[in-house]
Amino acid sequence: MKVDLILQARIGSKRLPGKTLLPLVGEPLIGRIIERVKRVRNISEIIVAIPDNSQNVELKNYLSKLNVSVFCGPEDDLVERYYMAAKEYHTDIICRLPADNATPEAGEIDRIINFHKSLSNPGFSSNLAEIYSSGYPDGIGVEVFDFSILCDARKKFKNPMKREHVHLNFFDYKTQKAVDNNWCPINTIKCPIEFRRPDLVLDINTYEDYLYISQLYQYLYPKNTYFNILDIIEWHDTIYKKD
Repeated sequence: MKVDLILQARIGSKRLPGKTLLPLVGEPLIGRIIERVKRVRNISEIIVAIPDNSQNVELKNYLSKLNVSVFCGPEDDLVERYYMAAKEYHTDIICRLPADNATPEAGEIDRIINFHKSLSNPGFSSNLAEIYSSGYPDGIGVEVFDFSILCDARKKFKNPMKREHVHLNFFDYKTQKAVDNNWCPINTIKCPIEFRRPDLVLDINTYEDYLYISQLYQYLYPKNTYFNILDIIEWHDTIYKKD
């Protein structure tokens, strides 16, 4: 079973255009994310799935320097983009990560992959954000699902919102409800108690989010390029001051 991490990225973000290439201590956000997920042990390949249009040429050129695979597909139909990328690279199990989650935690990604592979009826597994009081910070894990269930979703759901937001075909984080537990069981793992902090949001949706993550990187990265979630919590609780 080939397990690949597919990172969705684009220049044309609606809330913060160009955020994928915003700088974090000297490199674009997407570069810092890839730097971190290269530490994940249980994946065969990192695939960055980007829109196939002229707006993303600069992003594609940057990615060509990072020793990752790049796939170009539809901009707004993310279900189709993931499907096409996984089919192209013969992916059996997909690890989905949005390219605005600036501090993915390699150890926790490995943990959810191992958990998903151990299930007899795996469905959709996630520690990307809190599920069923799992306690996870928002943005350090991934979503894991088999290519076969993505194929099912691709056939079943045509709603534009679900086509744009892959997880909504399986689970809604806001309502904490599964789409269909019989078809696609929702699974998670408990966050280790030492960083059980669902109040922390570590993704970038607005410029204010970017400023927060930029401060985090400026403080932690020079001290330790391999900084982890415990370092982030210590910085947030003792150093970070909201202006």
